[in-house]
Amino acid sequence: MLAGSVAGMVEHMAMFPVDLVKTRMQMLESAGGFGHRGVFKAFFSIVKREGPMGLYRGIGAMGLGAGPAHAVYFAVYETVKQKLGGNRVGHHPLLHAMAGACATVASDAVFTPMDVVKQRLQLRRSPYRGVFDCMQRILKEEGVHAFYKSYPTTILMNIPFTAVHFAAYEAGKKTLGELYPEYASEEHLAIHLTAGGVAGALASAVTTPLDVIKTRLQCQGVCGAERYSSGSVIEAARRIINQEGPAALLRGMRARVLFHTPAAAICWSTYEAAKQFLQKWNEEHRPFSVPQILKQEY
Repeated sequence: MLAGSVAGMVEHMAMFPVDLVKTRMQMLESAGGFGHRGVFKAFFSIVKREGPMGLYRGIGAMGLGAGPAHAVYFAVYETVKQKLGGNRVGHHPLLHAMAGACATVASDAVFTPMDVVKQRLQLRRSPYRGVFDCMQRILKEEGVHAFYKSYPTTILMNIPFTAVHFAAYEAGKKTLGELYPEYASEEHLAIHLTAGGVAGALASAVTTPLDVIKTRLQCQGVCGAERYSSGSVIEAARRIINQEGPAALLRGMRARVLFHTPAAAICWSTYEAAKQFLQKWNEEHRPFSVPQILKQEY
């Protein structure tokens, strides 16, 4: 859990500006988003209009949510993978996908409220002064359920995302280990960076339409954004397609891939490095047992 928490914090803090650009691109211009679709145009437009710190609006919410959520995420993944026998049978895509799906259901329950706050703060004309002001106003004006209105969509998106991500990551590690035996060690950084980056890119591209729907549901009613009568994915998708065309469901794909490719590489390499460090630290600081003491004395 500690290794996962560190990995999540490092990943999301490092890539936060790209995440903000993605959120702006997925929202309409009238709702604090962008009319144009270019990632770099959007990036420099924010810097020009709001200054460099404009790229970090909502980072406090990310800081509060990412650590606990990733602690749960990796703890559940490792536990379920162990229970299903994934550590005994070697590479098994289905087992890794199932463990990843279980992990995301648990972690999203922790992260979704802070993700709602983060995305609302990321909008260009966000009416909120900060994290706690946003939380208080959502509770007062919309009720507790507003924090979880996008949870079904998040789960619907993240189960295939995580299944593809974990299966691709484990497959990438196995393939790279076979191609380059000298780098096959679990401690080798290059393996985690490469496998993690490829897995993040593939999973993020496949699930972009669901991410667009999730963003619209989480930011509905803010800065003039359209409201939806329910949290239905089908209703939201139908209205987006009718009003903006099918291409609207792919808005922000490039920014999403640009976010998740390095983010996954950073996350996996940090997680594996932290895990190795903590395991080594535990070994070095483990108290002597009675048999060990007797062995030393006799």
